[in-house]
Amino acid sequence: MKTEPRPAFSVVIPIYNVAAYIEQCLDSVLKQTFTDFEVICVNDGSLDNSIELVEQYRDPRIHIIHQPNAGLSAARNTGINHSRGEFVALLDADDFWLPTKLAKHFRHLTQNPLIDISYSASEFVDSKGKPMGIGQNPRLRNIEAEHIICRNPVGNGSAAVLRHAFLQRFQEPAYSSAPIRTEYFDESLRQSEDIEFWLRSALDMNAQFEGIAEPLTCYRVNASGLSANLVKQYNFWCDGMQKNRANHPAFFGQWFSLAKSYQQRYLARRAAQSGNSVEALRWMHRALLTDVRILTQEPARTLVTYAATLCSLLPQKSYSSLQKLAIGTIGTRA
Repeated sequence: MKTEPRPAFSVVIPIYNVAAYIEQCLDSVLKQTFTDFEVICVNDGSLDNSIELVEQYRDPRIHIIHQPNAGLSAARNTGINHSRGEFVALLDADDFWLPTKLAKHFRHLTQNPLIDISYSASEFVDSKGKPMGIGQNPRLRNIEAEHIICRNPVGNGSAAVLRHAFLQRFQEPAYSSAPIRTEYFDESLRQSEDIEFWLRSALDMNAQFEGIAEPLTCYRVNASGLSANLVKQYNFWCDGMQKNRANHPAFFGQWFSLAKSYQQRYLARRAAQSGNSVEALRWMHRALLTDVRILTQEPARTLVTYAATLCSLLPQKSYSSLQKLAIGTIGTRA
């Protein structure tokens, strides 16, 4: 029996009610300048016509796997367990890539065989896919666990490409699933599952991270949901981080309060962007009280964020102008 050659990349796309975005997502993969890949679309019990749209594609590199709805982590795990590529590229169905994404990660990973997880900067786009003029330009090199818990350089779930040999080092069978498979992303988490996995990879597996400066991922921001239940989002983040605390108490004793402060500052910025000035100020004050090190480690960014929360009290037009000025002053790193 003839065995199919192993592709360089397995692109894993979880799908759940994303009919508005899945075609742009898939088109961005099929238009890659590097063409040696398979696409694993995991239907996570989608209720709309997302899968019908995928089925219209006749490209033999596209494979569809169906499962009952179990959440993003479970869908990613299903896709990874079915992957055959030397590298696994994660892509959320509401995001999309620039055409050179896979080519540049292939060069990055083959030229640097010690890198386990490669990622790129990202550009933010709105619900219609239009660039917003801001994005994530994270730390790229010399990544330690404290950088991940405090600042999450990977940024989002569509930026990372993982070496398959690294994933094989995980031995966590998920006995609740059928068939038995390896659980990479924690399936008990409904948010912050990606940063929990990056942190666990760094702490338990000594994973080597390195980024590409060029924004190759387009990350879709739902403006209407910018401030949607920030308390719930923060609690999910805390739950995800606490998953690793028992095995690394000294690390958490040194870095967790600072990480919480950075997360609170981030939520202040999200609230300000959505026009919720009172909530923005509440989160910013909480960040300053949680750990004053955000002032000593990132004084300019912290003070500019604080000023932005105050300026969110101004009319929207004035606030937007000041926000663009702030971005030009301190950059767009998340």
